[in-house]
Amino acid sequence: MAKFAIPGAIVVAGLLIAGAVFFNEQAPQNPNNQQEADVSVVLPITEDDHILGSPNAKITIIEYSDIDCPFCKNFHETMKQIIDEYGPSGDVAWVYRHFPLSSIHPNAAKHAEAAECVAELGGNDSFWSFLDVLFENAPGNQQTDPSKYGEYAEQVGVSKEALDACVASGKYTEKVQNSFNTAVEAGGTGTPFNIVIMEGEEPVSFSSALPYEQMKGVIDQILSSS
Repeated sequence: MAKFAIPGAIVVAGLLIAGAVFFNEQAPQNPNNQQEADVSVVLPITEDDHILGSPNAKITIIEYSDIDCPFCKNFHETMKQIIDEYGPSGDVAWVYRHFPLSSIHPNAAKHAEAAECVAELGGNDSFWSFLDVLFENAPGNQQTDPSKYGEYAEQVGVSKEALDACVASGKYTEKVQNSFNTAVEAGGTGTPFNIVIMEGEEPVSFSSALPYEQMKGVIDQILSSS
């Protein structure tokens, strides 16, 4: 992607800030003990990540999310629409990472571990389908019941017994905690915490559940300026 006449990071930051102010009812949920840092601490995207769209997409959006966060549920629907529109062309990819705010959502970290177990047992498609089921069955301010993991896993083709054993083992506790730590170090101030990566540009981060039209506007601006 060619350099923009006006640095793309500036354009995107302006659009995102404007959107976050206009849609201030979509304010993120905040964890405790936040600290400012540079998004350069965010780890590169690897085969261990959960991704929809092309790994070589022109724009990659990394979302750090809390499964019990109502704003994350809203943004999940936004990003599904974005991927439906821009994913097939290779313009946008979506990477999902964990940012469980356990101080306000006590089961959020365990939800994330369950999702990781589903990914191990059923693959990338099952992971994304499991997220869909979790959000659909606990909409708005409702929180997911951990006793439902097995039922939901079976809906996406994963054995309840295998999932229960994986979750009980705690094998993904460290991965989820490391993801949380990175989000905080990168300057995450709430969920969803998002990082927009554009080729040849500095990444831009924002903590807000912007609706589809606002995200579409940001993406169209980037693509038209490339």
